[in-house]
Amino acid sequence: MAGRGGVDEKEWDEYVPIECTRDRRILRLNEYSKLEEAKEPLHSGIDVNKTCGVGPGMAFANAILEKDPNFGIIILVPCAVGGTSITAWSSSNSSLRSQMIERSNEALKYGGKIRAILWYQGEKDTETEAASHLFPSEYQIFLHRLHQELKYPEIPFLQVALASGQGSVDWLDNVRETQIAMANVLTVDAMGLEVGADGLHLTTNAQVRLGRMLADAFFQTIS
Repeated sequence: MAGRGGVDEKEWDEYVPIECTRDRRILRLNEYSKLEEAKEPLHSGIDVNKTCGVGPGMAFANAILEKDPNFGIIILVPCAVGGTSITAWSSSNSSLRSQMIERSNEALKYGGKIRAILWYQGEKDTETEAASHLFPSEYQIFLHRLHQELKYPEIPFLQVALASGQGSVDWLDNVRETQIAMANVLTVDAMGLEVGADGLHLTTNAQVRLGRMLADAFFQTIS
């Protein structure tokens, strides 16, 4: 998820919590594959068809530096595209997954290594019963192809279990059950975090909380 915190009626309120402030040690790969100092909205220029707001990425990076001031430079590589189903990422010719791989490889040219993948997706797959039942197999296919194409199968995969859905509660439960049962991933459960007036997207404060939860999960991979 690109992050819609602070977005109302396609307008972002431009409120940036202190947990999401800029830091010269936090960079992002922009839409031109160039490094720049990261700031909110992190997905500006990446998720171009929707209004971007606050997401978990900046809070995640700031929390890492808060816990370990000697961590070094963090390069964030935003790749999310809102409103996409798992099949848009899992198909053999997925342009979204290809872009994700390409941007990851571009970031590696600046040095360092990929330390983790943060993944928050699935609301689209709660729209219909059929989509929710297709989700388990397609998610497995996506993970297999992603690690195969990245060529780094040991990269920690930090997924977020959904906080909300777009259809029946049963369809949301179908997707969540798959996420929570998924092997070889670390799961951060967003259920219970505050959802905005649209009933779907997390509020700014919830995005901050989620980012910090993801940072806690990340440190589990290096402890």
